[in-house]
Amino acid sequence: MADATAAAFFDLDRTLISGSSAFYFGVAAWRHKMIPTGDLLSDGARAISFKLFGATDESSEAVRDRILQAVEGQQQSDLIALNEEITPHILEKVRPESRSLIDMHHEAGRDCWIVSASPIEVVAPLAKALGMEGALATTSEVQDGRYTGRLEGPFVYGEGKAEAIAKLASERGYDLRLSFSYSDSASDLPMMEMVGHPVAVNADKPLETVARQRGWPMVEFSRKTKQVVKTTTAIGGGALLASATYTLGRRHGRIHAEALRGRRLLPWR
Repeated sequence: MADATAAAFFDLDRTLISGSSAFYFGVAAWRHKMIPTGDLLSDGARAISFKLFGATDESSEAVRDRILQAVEGQQQSDLIALNEEITPHILEKVRPESRSLIDMHHEAGRDCWIVSASPIEVVAPLAKALGMEGALATTSEVQDGRYTGRLEGPFVYGEGKAEAIAKLASERGYDLRLSFSYSDSASDLPMMEMVGHPVAVNADKPLETVARQRGWPMVEFSRKTKQVVKTTTAIGGGALLASATYTLGRRHGRIHAEALRGRRLLPWR
């Protein structure tokens, strides 16, 4: 039976995709002379660190400030036009398991949303391309068609994600007790704690610790498409891995780890 009033909320970076979406924005902005080369190189170093170790609150705020500074005075229409370059690159980084999860939630009647600190102009087109209902993302203030360099609304990070989800749930009538959230980072604990079915994906150490203490499902999505095929052949590919994740989430976040290891449904850490 479909959960008509439930939704699934997906973190973007290192969850739906491998790596950082903000880096692809930076490359496109550099090509169109919106940011200098030095800033691009700095962002590239941050992107490598993020892919390997995840983000800290300080680094996420630094990226936010860099983006606000880069777009200040720019035409919003120019930034939106960058999506012709940005969206295809980010789509290539979407994990196969993530696509399967989106499909399965839709089949169960749940709406699917990306929740990200990245700019809404980048995230919304990606959500549309993936067939999702939409995106909750950071919005910059625009006056007379140009960015002011200030935020409009909360920075959609940490508590800001929970605030955005709560507002959307109120508007759409979602029952958060029946809803799901997926993330790799302990910074998203506010988002994960507000739903009935949180799932840790490629969890950083702090989130892994919390997930183990609370009995939340934990899954390891392969970081490269070739590895997905190699490591999931015995269980019928990435779709079955995602299906196992989905089924586990329905058990009110409780699992029987030893039984799962025996059946090889999930590559637990």
